[in-house]
Amino acid sequence: MEQIERIGVSLDKKLLSMFDKLIAKKGYPNRSEAIRDLIRRQLSGDQLQDPKAQAVGAVFLVYDHDSTKLMQKLTDLQHSHILHTISSMHIHMDEHNCLEVIVLRGQAGEINKMADSLLSMKGVKLGRTNLLATEPT
Repeated sequence: MEQIERIGVSLDKKLLSMFDKLIAKKGYPNRSEAIRDLIRRQLSGDQLQDPKAQAVGAVFLVYDHDSTKLMQKLTDLQHSHILHTISSMHIHMDEHNCLEVIVLRGQAGEINKMADSLLSMKGVKLGRTNLLATEPT
């Protein structure tokens, strides 16, 4: 079981009021849990500055399904990095647009490199990558 240590934090009233509104909006049960979450998020972000940090990432791509050979290129790139690709999901958004979500695992730098390759493909209209560090924080 983890050992819990209590600390005190001093905040001005306006900042605390804004924080309380934020944690209520987000549904946190208490200030402590919200603060722990903020700390974990910051530590994870700091870890991701190291290109060798272990991470998982999701690459979101919106593209026109009629783009010449784009679907095949996406599949080929995923297969060439099969150890990094955990899963992918294909969603038909409308008669022309598709959303592809590709989940990758490995070193942050390698995930970003593959994500850049995917996002820069001709025919991709919009894309984004989201990474999380997997090393303990």
